[in-house]
This record gives sequence, C-alpha cells and structure tokens, in this order.
Amino acid sequence: MSSREDIEADLARIALGDRGAFERLYRATSAKLFGVCLRVLDDRAEAEEVLQEVYIQVWAVADRFRPGLASPMTWLITIARNRAVDRRRRRRPTVSATTADGGDLLADFADDAPGPERLAEAGDDRVRLARCLGELAEDRAEAVRRAYLDGETYAELADRFGVPLNTMRTWLRRSLIRLRECLSR
Repeated sequence: MSSREDIEADLARIALGDRGAFERLYRATSAKLFGVCLRVLDDRAEAEEVLQEVYIQVWAVADRFRPGLASPMTWLITIARNRAVDRRRRRRPTVSATTADGGDLLADFADDAPGPERLAEAGDDRVRLARCLGELAEDRAEAVRRAYLDGETYAELADRFGVPLNTMRTWLRRSLIRLRECLSR
C-alpha cells in the first residue's frame, strides 16, 4: 500500500512524464478507483471503461494536483466519481426485469456486502470528512453524500429534498466550500 506521500510524489513525477510513476500510481490506486466507478455505474464493463478514462485524464492533468488543498486520494476519487457520474447521465433509461406481480426480479441477487469504495473509505480521510460533514446542517450533509458518494444528480436531489434545482446547486456549492475550509484546518 502506498502512502499519501508516495502518491503525491508519483503525481508530481507523472506531471513530468514519468511512466514508471504512472505505473506505480495505477497499481496503488486502481482498485479503489474502480470501486468508485463500479458503485456509481453498477456495471462492470462500463466501470472498466471509465477507469481507463480516469487514468488518461490523470496523465494529462497531474500537474494540476495541489498537495496542500486535498489528499491525493480525494483528488483521484473526485476525478473517478465525476467521470462515472457523467457516464451515468449519458445512459438511456433501462428497463429492469420484473416478476409477474411487479416486483424486481434482480432484487434477490443484490449484494449488501461493502464494496471496494466503502473499504477505501476506511482511511484516515474518512474520520476528518465525517467530522466536517457533522458540522453541516443534516439535510446539506445528506445532499453532499448522495451527490458525491452515491452519484445522484442535482435534479434527483432537488426532487428528493423538495427544493428548486438552483437551490440544490447553491446548497452543494456552499457545503463544499465549508467542507474544504474544515478539512484545511
């Protein structure tokens, strides 16, 4: 397992075009980032495609990572989550398999075990983030969790919380600003 400092150093080397650093970063982070993609997309093939796009983007923008602003895993997970959410939004609505009485045929096969992303959340950033989320109003914290961990869209969140779309955007923007301030303390 690579340390935070190792990942930061690899990102700095990647910004200079170091392929070895890129390979180390991939080996150290790909399982966690795949878990993020899989959780948002719930489709293994799509998650693999998005993961490839994530690393292409990391290669291209590694020079934009700023160690003092966020942990490297937070930065990488944000890229992966955003790519996965973008892919999910481009999907056409799918029809689920239903039973004769209208029940969900696939519900019996759901796996409630924690996935790779949940296991990755067990790191040191989890405690700090939980503390900072606790400083937000309960509905704001829930909106942030649903948007950035579950991949819900602004429109879905606005419907869920019964607020206009622009209000939801404001909630999330202000909540992220407060979280960034809290995490930087």
